[in-house]
Amino acid sequence: MVKKELIGRMVLSQAGHDKGDCYVIIDELENNLLLANGSTKTTKKPKLKKFKHLLFTNVMDLDIQEAILSKDKNLNLKIKRFLKLNGNVKEG
Repeated sequence: MVKKELIGRMVLSQAGHDKGDCYVIIDELENNLLLANGSTKTTKKPKLKKFKHLLFTNVMDLDIQEAILSKDKNLNLKIKRFLKLNGNVKEG
């Protein structure tokens, strides 16, 4: 996948202590992705996860993608709301 196609996509963790948690991709490194959920994993301290430990969904929001790329100051709040509407999020 191209980097632009990944940014803003919702993913589901398939391994680790956070198995079953939803995240939004905020950046891509070589073999890893940086993920945020807006509450416990913010854009300042994102979760680092390998591709193979994630289930990629087709859920994506262009507003979230634009906010990530423009480094919106309310990004964590937008991600939190997006995941609450589109996924099962643990309150934190």
